[in-house]
Amino acid sequence: MRRWLRRHPKKLVALALLLAAPWVFHAVAWWSGRMTPPEVLLAEGVVTEVSGERVLSLGGAPRGYAREVGTIREVRLTGTPEQVGQGHALLLKAEMDRTEGVVWALFRQHVTSRLARALLIDLTRLRYGALDRAYDEPRRLELAAQALSYQPDPFEGELPTYQRLVYLNAVYDISLSYEQSPLIGCTSFTGAGPEGGGILGRAFDFEVDPIFDREKVVFLVREEGKQPFASVAWAGLVGVVSGMNLAGVSAVVHGARAGEPRDRGEPVVHALRRVLSEATSTEQAVQLLAAREPLVSHLVVLSDARADARVVERVPGQPDHVRRLSGAACVTNHLEGAAAKDERNRRVRELTSTLDRRRRGDELTGEASSLSVELAAEWLRDRRLAGGQALDAGDRRAIDAGIATHGIIADSARRVLWVSAGPSLEGEFIAFELSALLGAEPAPPGAPRARLPARRP
Repeated sequence: MRRWLRRHPKKLVALALLLAAPWVFHAVAWWSGRMTPPEVLLAEGVVTEVSGERVLSLGGAPRGYAREVGTIREVRLTGTPEQVGQGHALLLKAEMDRTEGVVWALFRQHVTSRLARALLIDLTRLRYGALDRAYDEPRRLELAAQALSYQPDPFEGELPTYQRLVYLNAVYDISLSYEQSPLIGCTSFTGAGPEGGGILGRAFDFEVDPIFDREKVVFLVREEGKQPFASVAWAGLVGVVSGMNLAGVSAVVHGARAGEPRDRGEPVVHALRRVLSEATSTEQAVQLLAAREPLVSHLVVLSDARADARVVERVPGQPDHVRRLSGAACVTNHLEGAAAKDERNRRVRELTSTLDRRRRGDELTGEASSLSVELAAEWLRDRRLAGGQALDAGDRRAIDAGIATHGIIADSARRVLWVSAGPSLEGEFIAFELSALLGAEPAPPGAPRARLPARRP
């Protein structure tokens, strides 16, 4: 053996380098992919139980609550970005544990090799180590406060808390860099309501795990110096996928495929958070979206109190393509503007249900001159093909394929956000009256809520 080693020193060196390479790569990824949170000062936070409601105080001042409205958790957060982030973690610690636990379980289920999981995490560190620099400073402060308050952190061994929360709030954008599957959904309807404002109804088809439906949260956020808004999401998510602000601007995101994902840009949920925090009209929302580069392709559907509805097609490296939605209109998941001929978009058209849902949606909207909340709920629950052929529950060609994590109907004239109680879109829709819930003082618990009935048998 010693003789062989003396005869083949270069092979020995090569073998040593080969064995050391994974550890060197890991060390480089860890060092170069470090993410440093901004410094934040937290007040003393206390959560007390009052008649089944969690009440939050920070530094002795009331800053929010978490209460149950049927099967939906309603959470109000107020104050500076740091106070909003701290309150989020204090009020929803157990829910954040459960939701993130599901995410890591799914990661282990789909990537069974421990080495492969470590490699993916290291690659993410290397590619997205500076991701938070594209965030607004208030979002970095909010996430930093949330990370400091999320203690004990059962997942700190996977990634540092702040960095992990940054990644979890950009999971759609990051996953698209690794996953090229065209299996995407979501259907929205827009139109003028009977009182003149805009109506936006959407089914958020997020077929990941039932927990995102079962433990949905309606966030009511009053951040200092910003437009108060409501967002329907899950514990831990700082950004927005579906929501409406107090000015009557509603915004939802749809998945799409075109262009090349980038490692510099604004994650989609933060783009929508910025829109709802600042816009007072659809026109202003379009301008706000155009001011930042996206990380990956997607669609944003917008509506406002003047019934100005538009869809914004966003592709990295290309100007936003904006389409006005006249009368009652339907939006699914394919691009129709400058990126319509992109190969990835063609695959979406060929391999997913986007065209089936759109044809049926156009059939439904073609018969209507306006849109009511009740009609929007009926359309969102539709299970027919264009022409009227009935589809079984679970058929992915249906507008309601039974996989929606949540459904919303935003009534901008009345400032009411209707939210599906679950499961999926089967149950009733519950009204959240934003004028009362987003006011300077919190609405009292137990107030009666308007409801739309569950799906008819």
